[in-house]
Amino acid sequence: MALTDHRTARRILRREIAGTIGLLTDEQDFTAMRRYRTFAFDDHDSYLRQVEALLRTRALQGGHTTVALFDPEEYAEYCADAGLDPDAPASRTRFTAELAATGPTVPYDGRPLGELVPDLVDEALRRATWEYATTTLARTGDCASCGEDIGRAAFARASALLVRVLDTAGPGERHLVCSVPAAPETLVAALRADDGPDGTRRVDEGEALEFTTVLALGLATRSAGGIVMRTGAPGGTDRVYGWRIRGYGLEPLTAGEVFDAYCTDAETGDLVPPESGVDYCAPPDLGEEDGPTGHAH
Repeated sequence: MALTDHRTARRILRREIAGTIGLLTDEQDFTAMRRYRTFAFDDHDSYLRQVEALLRTRALQGGHTTVALFDPEEYAEYCADAGLDPDAPASRTRFTAELAATGPTVPYDGRPLGELVPDLVDEALRRATWEYATTTLARTGDCASCGEDIGRAAFARASALLVRVLDTAGPGERHLVCSVPAAPETLVAALRADDGPDGTRRVDEGEALEFTTVLALGLATRSAGGIVMRTGAPGGTDRVYGWRIRGYGLEPLTAGEVFDAYCTDAETGDLVPPESGVDYCAPPDLGEEDGPTGHAH
Protein backbone atom coordinates (compact mmCIF):
# COMPACT_ATOMS: atom_id res chain seq x y z
CA MET A 1 0.00 0.00 0.00
CA ALA A 2 1.40 3.41 -1.00
CA LEU A 3 2.24 5.86 1.74
CA THR A 4 0.14 9.01 1.45
CA ASP A 5 1.18 10.67 4.70
CA HIS A 6 4.49 12.41 3.98
CA ARG A 7 5.32 12.70 7.68
CA THR A 8 4.87 8.95 8.13
CA ALA A 9 7.05 8.31 5.09
CA ARG A 10 9.83 10.52 6.41
CA ARG A 11 9.59 8.89 9.85
CA ILE A 12 10.01 5.48 8.25
CA LEU A 13 12.92 6.68 6.14
CA ARG A 14 14.70 8.05 9.21
CA ARG A 15 14.88 4.48 10.50
CA GLU A 16 16.81 3.55 7.36
CA ILE A 17 19.54 6.14 7.98
CA ALA A 18 22.65 5.05 9.90
CA GLY A 19 24.11 7.86 12.01
CA THR A 20 27.47 8.70 13.59
CA ILE A 21 28.15 10.96 16.54
CA GLY A 22 31.61 12.30 17.33
CA LEU A 23 32.13 11.97 21.08
CA LEU A 24 34.36 14.17 23.24
CA THR A 25 35.31 11.56 25.81
CA ASP A 26 37.36 13.62 28.25
CA GLU A 27 37.22 17.04 29.89
CA GLN A 28 40.33 18.35 28.11
CA ASP A 29 38.95 17.71 24.63
CA PHE A 30 35.60 19.14 25.66
CA THR A 31 37.26 22.32 26.93
CA ALA A 32 39.16 22.67 23.64
CA MET A 33 35.89 22.67 21.69
CA ARG A 34 34.35 25.38 23.88
CA ARG A 35 36.46 27.99 22.08
CA TYR A 36 34.03 27.71 19.17
CA ARG A 37 31.02 30.00 19.52
CA THR A 38 28.66 27.51 17.83
CA PHE A 39 29.56 24.72 20.24
CA ALA A 40 26.59 25.09 22.56
CA PHE A 41 27.63 23.04 25.61
CA ASP A 42 29.39 24.42 28.69
CA ASP A 43 29.47 21.40 31.00
CA HIS A 44 31.04 18.06 30.11
CA ASP A 45 28.88 15.92 32.38
CA SER A 46 25.71 17.50 31.02
CA TYR A 47 27.02 17.00 27.49
CA LEU A 48 27.58 13.28 28.11
CA ARG A 49 24.09 12.89 29.57
CA GLN A 50 22.57 14.54 26.51
CA VAL A 51 24.58 12.33 24.17
CA GLU A 52 23.47 9.21 26.02
CA ALA A 53 19.83 10.31 25.92
CA LEU A 54 20.09 10.90 22.19
CA LEU A 55 21.65 7.47 21.63
CA ARG A 56 18.90 5.77 23.63
CA THR A 57 16.19 7.65 21.73
CA ARG A 58 17.64 6.69 18.34
CA ALA A 59 17.90 3.07 19.45
CA LEU A 60 14.27 3.02 20.62
CA GLN A 61 13.24 4.42 17.24
CA GLY A 62 15.04 1.59 15.49
CA GLY A 63 18.02 3.65 14.35
CA HIS A 64 21.63 2.47 14.27
CA THR A 65 24.27 4.86 15.60
CA THR A 66 28.04 4.57 15.54
CA VAL A 67 30.10 6.41 18.15
CA ALA A 68 33.39 7.92 16.96
CA LEU A 69 36.23 9.49 18.93
CA PHE A 70 36.25 13.25 18.23
CA ASP A 71 39.74 14.77 18.51
CA PRO A 72 39.75 18.61 18.53
CA GLU A 73 43.32 18.84 17.18
CA GLU A 74 42.56 16.53 14.28
CA TYR A 75 39.37 18.50 13.66
CA ALA A 76 41.26 21.79 13.45
CA GLU A 77 43.78 20.26 11.02
CA TYR A 78 40.96 18.81 8.93
CA CYS A 79 39.24 22.19 8.65
CA ALA A 80 42.51 23.92 7.74
CA ASP A 81 43.28 21.37 5.01
CA ALA A 82 39.74 21.45 3.61
CA GLY A 83 39.34 25.21 3.84
CA LEU A 84 36.39 24.93 6.24
CA ASP A 85 35.31 27.22 9.04
CA PRO A 86 35.91 25.22 12.26
CA ASP A 87 33.29 27.32 14.06
CA ALA A 88 30.44 25.93 11.96
CA PRO A 89 28.18 22.97 12.77
CA ALA A 90 28.36 21.84 9.12
CA SER A 91 32.14 21.50 9.43
CA ARG A 92 31.79 19.32 12.53
CA THR A 93 29.25 17.20 10.67
CA ARG A 94 31.61 16.70 7.71
CA PHE A 95 34.48 15.78 10.03
CA THR A 96 32.28 13.29 11.88
CA ALA A 97 31.25 11.71 8.57
CA GLU A 98 34.95 11.34 7.76
CA LEU A 99 35.50 9.66 11.13
CA ALA A 100 32.74 7.18 10.36
CA ALA A 101 34.65 6.05 7.28
CA THR A 102 38.26 6.18 8.47
CA GLY A 103 38.45 6.64 12.24
CA PRO A 104 38.02 4.42 15.30
CA THR A 105 34.34 3.74 16.00
CA VAL A 106 32.13 1.42 18.03
CA PRO A 107 28.42 0.73 17.49
CA TYR A 108 26.01 1.89 20.17
CA ASP A 109 24.55 -1.28 21.68
CA GLY A 110 22.49 0.09 24.55
CA ARG A 111 25.22 0.11 27.16
CA PRO A 112 25.82 3.20 29.30
CA LEU A 113 28.49 5.54 27.95
CA GLY A 114 30.65 4.71 30.97
CA GLU A 115 30.96 1.17 29.60
CA LEU A 116 31.11 2.13 25.94
CA VAL A 117 33.83 4.79 26.15
CA PRO A 118 36.64 2.42 27.30
CA ASP A 119 35.95 0.24 24.24
CA LEU A 120 36.11 3.31 22.02
CA VAL A 121 39.40 4.44 23.57
CA ASP A 122 40.82 0.91 23.21
CA GLU A 123 39.80 0.87 19.55
CA ALA A 124 41.53 4.22 19.01
CA LEU A 125 44.68 2.93 20.72
CA ARG A 126 44.64 -0.22 18.59
CA ARG A 127 44.27 1.84 15.44
CA ALA A 128 47.11 4.18 16.43
CA THR A 129 49.37 1.24 17.30
CA TRP A 130 48.73 -0.46 13.97
CA GLU A 131 49.22 2.76 11.99
CA TYR A 132 52.50 3.54 13.77
CA ALA A 133 53.84 0.01 13.29
CA THR A 134 52.78 -0.09 9.64
CA THR A 135 54.34 3.31 8.87
CA THR A 136 57.59 2.42 10.63
CA LEU A 137 57.82 -0.91 8.81
CA ALA A 138 57.29 0.83 5.47
CA ARG A 139 60.20 3.15 6.22
CA THR A 140 62.71 0.42 7.03
CA GLY A 141 63.70 0.23 3.37
CA ASP A 142 65.60 -2.55 1.63
CA CYS A 143 68.32 -4.82 2.98
CA ALA A 144 71.75 -3.48 2.04
CA SER A 145 73.11 -6.99 1.47
CA CYS A 146 70.30 -8.71 -0.46
CA GLY A 147 67.98 -5.92 -1.57
CA GLU A 148 64.91 -7.51 0.05
CA ASP A 149 62.21 -5.23 1.45
CA ILE A 150 62.87 -5.49 5.21
CA GLY A 151 59.33 -4.64 6.31
CA ARG A 152 57.70 -7.10 3.92
CA ALA A 153 60.11 -9.87 4.88
CA ALA A 154 59.59 -9.21 8.59
CA PHE A 155 55.80 -9.33 8.17
CA ALA A 156 56.01 -12.69 6.38
CA ARG A 157 58.30 -13.98 9.11
CA ALA A 158 55.98 -12.73 11.86
CA SER A 159 52.99 -14.38 10.16
CA ALA A 160 54.80 -17.73 10.06
CA LEU A 161 55.85 -17.43 13.71
CA LEU A 162 52.32 -16.59 14.83
CA VAL A 163 50.95 -19.68 13.07
CA ARG A 164 53.58 -21.86 14.77
CA VAL A 165 52.80 -20.35 18.19
CA LEU A 166 49.07 -21.01 17.78
CA ASP A 167 49.60 -24.50 16.35
CA THR A 168 51.67 -25.61 19.34
CA ALA A 169 49.21 -24.26 21.92
CA GLY A 170 46.70 -27.10 21.66
CA PRO A 171 42.92 -26.75 21.92
CA GLY A 172 41.14 -24.27 24.17
CA GLU A 173 41.17 -20.52 24.64
CA ARG A 174 44.38 -18.67 23.84
CA HIS A 175 45.22 -15.08 24.71
CA LEU A 176 48.43 -13.60 23.32
CA VAL A 177 50.07 -10.24 24.01
CA CYS A 178 52.98 -8.91 21.95
CA SER A 179 54.92 -5.91 23.27
CA VAL A 180 57.63 -4.01 21.41
CA PRO A 181 59.53 -1.02 22.85
CA ALA A 182 59.04 2.17 20.83
CA ALA A 183 59.15 5.92 21.35
CA PRO A 184 57.40 7.43 23.22
CA GLU A 185 55.51 4.34 24.49
CA THR A 186 55.74 0.57 24.16
CA LEU A 187 53.53 -0.84 21.43
CA VAL A 188 51.16 -3.55 22.63
CA ALA A 189 48.91 -5.81 20.55
CA ALA A 190 46.57 -8.52 21.84
CA LEU A 191 45.05 -11.51 20.08
CA ARG A 192 42.41 -14.00 21.21
CA ALA A 193 41.91 -17.39 19.61
CA ASP A 194 39.56 -20.26 20.36
CA ASP A 195 38.13 -23.33 18.68
CA GLY A 196 34.99 -23.39 16.58
CA PRO A 197 32.35 -26.16 16.75
CA ASP A 198 34.18 -28.03 13.99
CA GLY A 199 37.51 -27.82 15.81
CA THR A 200 39.03 -25.15 13.55
CA ARG A 201 40.86 -22.23 15.09
CA ARG A 202 38.98 -18.92 15.21
CA VAL A 203 40.73 -15.55 15.36
CA ASP A 204 39.64 -12.02 14.66
CA GLU A 205 41.29 -10.99 11.39
CA GLY A 206 41.77 -7.39 12.53
CA GLU A 207 43.45 -8.47 15.78
CA ALA A 208 45.65 -10.94 13.88
CA LEU A 209 46.76 -8.22 11.46
CA GLU A 210 47.62 -5.81 14.27
CA PHE A 211 49.44 -8.49 16.26
CA THR A 212 51.46 -9.61 13.24
CA THR A 213 52.38 -6.05 12.34
CA VAL A 214 53.68 -5.25 15.84
CA LEU A 215 55.63 -8.53 15.95
CA ALA A 216 57.05 -7.77 12.49
CA LEU A 217 58.25 -4.37 13.71
CA GLY A 218 60.01 -6.08 16.61
CA LEU A 219 61.73 -8.49 14.22
CA ALA A 220 62.69 -5.80 11.72
CA THR A 221 64.21 -3.55 14.39
CA ARG A 222 65.79 -6.36 16.46
CA SER A 223 63.72 -5.15 19.40
CA ALA A 224 63.89 -6.37 22.98
CA GLY A 225 60.16 -7.16 22.87
CA GLY A 226 58.38 -10.44 23.23
CA ILE A 227 55.19 -12.51 23.35
CA VAL A 228 53.32 -13.82 26.39
CA MET A 229 50.56 -16.38 25.94
CA ARG A 230 47.89 -17.72 28.27
CA THR A 231 46.02 -20.88 27.41
CA GLY A 232 43.13 -22.56 29.14
CA ALA A 233 40.44 -25.16 28.69
CA PRO A 234 37.29 -25.78 30.78
CA GLY A 235 38.15 -27.81 33.87
CA GLY A 236 41.88 -27.55 33.26
CA THR A 237 44.76 -25.45 34.58
CA ASP A 238 45.65 -22.25 32.78
CA ARG A 239 49.19 -22.17 31.43
CA VAL A 240 51.24 -18.98 30.95
CA TYR A 241 54.44 -18.93 28.94
CA GLY A 242 56.26 -16.77 26.44
CA TRP A 243 59.15 -15.87 24.19
CA ARG A 244 61.51 -12.92 23.77
CA ILE A 245 62.31 -11.57 20.34
CA ARG A 246 65.88 -12.55 19.60
CA GLY A 247 67.46 -11.79 16.28
CA TYR A 248 65.01 -12.82 13.57
CA GLY A 249 63.04 -15.27 15.71
CA LEU A 250 61.69 -16.12 19.14
CA GLU A 251 63.64 -17.42 22.12
CA PRO A 252 61.70 -19.22 24.89
CA LEU A 253 61.43 -17.65 28.31
CA THR A 254 62.14 -19.85 31.30
CA ALA A 255 59.38 -20.65 33.77
CA GLY A 256 61.11 -18.38 36.30
CA GLU A 257 61.20 -15.47 33.85
CA VAL A 258 57.51 -15.86 33.10
CA PHE A 259 56.69 -16.05 36.81
CA ASP A 260 58.73 -12.89 37.52
CA ALA A 261 57.02 -11.02 34.68
CA TYR A 262 53.51 -11.95 35.82
CA CYS A 263 54.09 -11.61 39.54
CA THR A 264 55.87 -8.24 39.62
CA ASP A 265 54.06 -4.91 39.63
CA ALA A 266 55.28 -3.08 36.51
CA GLU A 267 55.08 0.35 38.19
CA THR A 268 56.34 -0.31 41.72
CA GLY A 269 58.45 -3.44 41.24
CA ASP A 270 56.68 -5.07 44.20
CA LEU A 271 55.86 -8.75 44.17
CA VAL A 272 52.27 -9.70 43.31
CA PRO A 273 50.81 -12.98 44.61
CA PRO A 274 50.54 -15.58 41.83
CA GLU A 275 47.09 -16.61 40.66
CA SER A 276 45.79 -19.91 41.94
CA GLY A 277 45.20 -22.54 39.28
CA VAL A 278 47.79 -21.03 36.93
CA ASP A 279 50.94 -22.82 35.80
CA TYR A 280 53.82 -20.49 34.90
CA CYS A 281 55.93 -22.60 32.62
CA ALA A 282 58.35 -22.81 29.71
CA PRO A 283 56.70 -22.70 26.27
CA PRO A 284 56.29 -25.70 23.99
CA ASP A 285 58.93 -26.25 21.33
CA LEU A 286 58.07 -24.37 18.16
CA GLY A 287 59.80 -27.08 16.18
CA GLU A 288 62.13 -26.79 13.24
CA GLU A 289 61.55 -23.35 11.81
CA ASP A 290 61.11 -22.68 8.14
CA GLY A 291 62.33 -19.52 6.53
CA PRO A 292 65.46 -17.40 6.80
CA THR A 293 66.15 -17.67 10.52
CA GLY A 294 69.75 -16.65 10.01
CA HIS A 295 69.02 -13.88 7.54
CA ALA A 296 70.44 -10.59 8.81
CA HIS A 297 68.94 -7.25 7.83
